[in-house]
Amino acid sequence: MTGPFARRRRSSSSAPPRRRTRRRLLVLVAAAVAAVLAATLPGAGASAAPAPAAQSAGADRQSAADGKLVGYFANWDVYQRNYHVKNIDTSGSAAELTHINYAFGNVQGGKCTVGDAFADYEKSYTADQSVDGKADTWDQPLRGNFNQLLKLKQKHPQLKVLWSFGGWTWSGGFAEAAKNPAAFAESCHSLLNDERWAGLFDGIDIDWEYPNACGLTCDESGPQAFTEVMKAMRAKFGGEKLVTAAITADASDGGKLEAADYKGAAQYVDWYLPMTYDYFGAWDAQGPTAPHSPLTSYDGIPKDGFNTAATVEKLTGMGVPASKLLLGLGFYGRGWNGVSQAEPGGTATGPAPGTYEQGIEDYEVLKSRCPSTGTVAGTAYAHCGSQWWSYDTPGTIGSKSDWATQKGLGGSFVWELSGDTPDGELIKAIR
Repeated sequence: MTGPFARRRRSSSSAPPRRRTRRRLLVLVAAAVAAVLAATLPGAGASAAPAPAAQSAGADRQSAADGKLVGYFANWDVYQRNYHVKNIDTSGSAAELTHINYAFGNVQGGKCTVGDAFADYEKSYTADQSVDGKADTWDQPLRGNFNQLLKLKQKHPQLKVLWSFGGWTWSGGFAEAAKNPAAFAESCHSLLNDERWAGLFDGIDIDWEYPNACGLTCDESGPQAFTEVMKAMRAKFGGEKLVTAAITADASDGGKLEAADYKGAAQYVDWYLPMTYDYFGAWDAQGPTAPHSPLTSYDGIPKDGFNTAATVEKLTGMGVPASKLLLGLGFYGRGWNGVSQAEPGGTATGPAPGTYEQGIEDYEVLKSRCPSTGTVAGTAYAHCGSQWWSYDTPGTIGSKSDWATQKGLGGSFVWELSGDTPDGELIKAIR
């Protein structure tokens, strides 16, 4: 990764979900009361005029995010990480989640395309690797993650699965797709509804990093391109499937949130997933050391607008409903080596070593290798030897969840599930 807001990308019990907040319960109660009133008040019933369809659909989408817990599962996890769909079940994560975002599909030639055919639907699973304990056979029509996800949905009926397209590595394809949004949406609709994996996908997640701004490459599609793409998605999918988008969290003056019309596009999405992590990291090799996912600002923060509270404030100030925003949580840490002090703000000589990539490590590893030594801006940091890391713990995740509830956000999402402990220590702390 070479800059901020660069999420990790490709390098070479069936109990119902818990009611996580009083707010979610209140939403359900309010809906029930409204239904009773609609049936009993004068003028209600068959003779009452129905709400206009567009208005009703918009209201449904505005409240659809309430109480959601979305977990990203990356198709490359099945390789070096040896993390499979079954682990989502055995960790207890499947019982907590409401949605899984499967990352990533590619965007090529203006179309949605398969990202990794082998991992997605070709890889064979043995009985001990399979969600239901049944081995794949050589002649079955669907294998891989897609078949395992179908089995997971059978075991956990509350789960919905969305296919996420783009990401840091594959966002360059959106520039071509934005030239003909309707054709792009048509291709995505056809791929999600492919008969080979019929019934698997309940929606689509667009992860464009970043519309009319720079990520791995720079996009010059214009400030309206993102809105036009999301409008085409909603027109094609209608109310049939969910339409969501992972978006930048850069709330700085003149930053990425000002580069596209996120307010205009909000009417077409069920919810946004602002990537409220990776604000700071060892792409700034000499520091200053800073938490990658600060909840709030703090004295000495390296850049204004690089914190979750600022991101939420900017989006709601634009007119995006808080109920359409999910809180982003990273299940990993970012770190520096050769640090000059234990507290945030010190200098460094470069990125700390990581299992798969320098400067980044899973929570599962860091909790014991470099335990937390302090907190700043609502998240944890750790100083061990010559290294300095920041990451969320069960305690900070619980506090962030409470904050999200107080702000009226629609739920939370995590990047990504493989970084948690085998018993789901982090995901069980979300409330």
